Amino acid sequence: MRVLITGACGFVGSTLARELVASGSVSRVVGIDSLVRPGAETNRLVLRRLGVEMRHADLRAPSDLEALPAVDVVVDAAANSSVLAGVDGWTSSRQLLEHNLVGTLNVLEYCKRVGAGLILLSTSRVYSILPLAGLRVRDAGGAYEPDVTGGLPDGLGAEGVSEGFSTEPPISLYGAAKLASEKVALEYGPAFGFPVWIDRCGVLAGAGQFGRADQGIFSYWIHSWAQRRPLRYIGFRGTGLQVRDCLHPADLVPLLEQQIRGPSEGRARVVNVSGGRRSAMSLLQLSRWCRERLGEHPVEADAGVRAFDVPWLVLDSSLARQEWGWAPRRSTADILEEILEHARQHPDWLEMSGDAQVGH
Repeated sequence: MRVLITGACGFVGSTLARELVASGSVSRVVGIDSLVRPGAETNRLVLRRLGVEMRHADLRAPSDLEALPAVDVVVDAAANSSVLAGVDGWTSSRQLLEHNLVGTLNVLEYCKRVGAGLILLSTSRVYSILPLAGLRVRDAGGAYEPDVTGGLPDGLGAEGVSEGFSTEPPISLYGAAKLASEKVALEYGPAFGFPVWIDRCGVLAGAGQFGRADQGIFSYWIHSWAQRRPLRYIGFRGTGLQVRDCLHPADLVPLLEQQIRGPSEGRARVVNVSGGRRSAMSLLQLSRWCRERLGEHPVEADAGVRAFDVPWLVLDSSLARQEWGWAPRRSTADILEEILEHARQHPDWLEMSGDAQVGH
């Protein structure tokens, strides 16, 4: 099987490319990337040495895809992955939609032309903000957890947010672009005769993640703590009790390999993939972990309210387990230790791969 990975020089794309090459489960891996992110060039060189066929391409430009070789499956890992994108002053709303929606449209046209299947990596941020932001929570030892005494929204159960949770707006411009990409992809597949799979990912984390708080909070927090950079708990009274799950992108590969091999008629086309409740951690708990390994470091409290912040967002990946036999392999502890070792080996990582933003 021949596989094309978009965004191949990003954290997720490069991890998937390395893992697929190492597994020997595919015969050819082609990677494309616009190389605009700091740190992308480093990943490009590593992938080329591993035998990945790297090409420069910007998915917003249809002509950049015209000369690409035909493959059997595209894994679309290219996106602006910040929930604040389009409203944060770093990217415009038009740029966000060009990257995350128009880019997907151009990938779909490529799939249509060469007859390739598509695996679209989506996000937990397609789920509605209002019921998540209004979720009744309680402090359970330094981390929020849902308070079930008043009932839970439809689609939220003991294991977290399922695929049946509302996707009604508002969900952020970022979430809307990803949800629209899902819908268009699921129409293209049947219309033009190629398989489409949607994998909605929780928070992805691991060594080598680029240094921005809004795109890799676990990595950003550990690197910042190690370098004694300023950190802040933003929102929720500045307590740091907000909770997210954690998944290493390498753990996606067993699922992708099944989806790549196809056909798999009758299986759900849209599934959540995450570390789930067992991986969930608050920023306060992450700070405790950092303090035990790296010593004291102050974290400021900022009670300011930001759009799109939610107190607790953990994905329930039960459907992926039922349909594909998939489950994450790495624990949160393993992921955090991997990031810490990378921080020790690369003390300049935030300067090299991130930007001037501080705090969370």
